[in-house]
Order: sequence, then structure tokens, then C-alpha cells
Amino acid sequence: MHNDISKILFSEQDLANRVREMGENITADYAAMAGPEGIVVISILRGGAIFTCDLVRAIDMPLEMDFMAVSSYGNGVKSSGVVRILKDLNTDIRGRHVIIAEDIIDSGLTLKYLMQNLQSRGPASMTVAALMKKNTENQADIECRYVGFECPDEFIVGYGLDYAERYRNLPYIGVLKPEIYQ
Repeated sequence: MHNDISKILFSEQDLANRVREMGENITADYAAMAGPEGIVVISILRGGAIFTCDLVRAIDMPLEMDFMAVSSYGNGVKSSGVVRILKDLNTDIRGRHVIIAEDIIDSGLTLKYLMQNLQSRGPASMTVAALMKKNTENQADIECRYVGFECPDEFIVGYGLDYAERYRNLPYIGVLKPEIYQ
């Protein structure tokens, strides 16, 4: 598996440090306004699961976690443009402060659709905590309050990110060799 990686972009320690900082920032921003109910952190499965678990452990305030599964990629390397909700929330987010925990913002089209869907459910506020944001042309305009890292427009895997459901368990984020996915 490690031989399929051309270079490591973010080490295990880089990830741990930045996710801890993001959690501290979220705590500082929401501790007073969220009240005793706290916030709702929505993990976008499957790629966001590892990031979300580490992020919520770094948030020092009451919170609920919930999960959504959406699909727009299949086993390809580019978004199909068709978004399907495969698993919806169990939590009622009406009147709640919501943070969407996303592994990576690539084109942003899936996240934009998801945010419009969730906004229709009446949250008190909604923002995004993305581990990474790619620098790509024609990216959807999404306000992302918390960004872990800006990353190059390369095919990356690890720390929850996959190619054809593989490489999620790598403890770092690395660039997948092109011969693997071409």
C-alpha cells in the first residue's frame, strides 16, 4: 500500500496538530453561543469519519455527532455531478448550531448540494470544517470557516480518503501514483 504513494503531503503528526487546533477554534467560537445543548457535528461518510472522530475529541463542549452518506463519485476519480443521499441524519437540526465535517473540498458541488439540503431543515447556523481544500479552478463558492490545509490539485489518499475504497487506513495523507488510478 505505501509503495503506491508518490509522496506524503501531511504526516500523522501534522494531521494531529492541525485537527487539535481546529477543535480548539471551534470550542472558542461556539462555547458561549451554543448553550447547554451544544453543537451538532455532521460527519460526511465515509471519507470524513476518521477526521470527524479526531475533531470531536478536540472540541471541549457538549456536542452530538450524526452521520450522512452521500455519493457523487462511485469508483471514479472525478465527481459524476449526480448527488445521492445514501444515509440521512437521525438528528433534528432545527434551531441547532451545525458543523459539517468534511474530509476534502474538491469541486465543492456535492458539499454545496448538501448544504442547501441541510439549510432547508432550519438550523440556527451552519458552517463547514474541512480537513483540506484543494486549489482547483471552477470550485463551487462555499464559505468554509475552518480549513485544516490547502492542498494541491492531486489525487490524494489516506486518513479516510480513498481510491476505490482502499488506502483509508493510511495514517498520513499522500499523493497516489497516477499509474494506480489511470
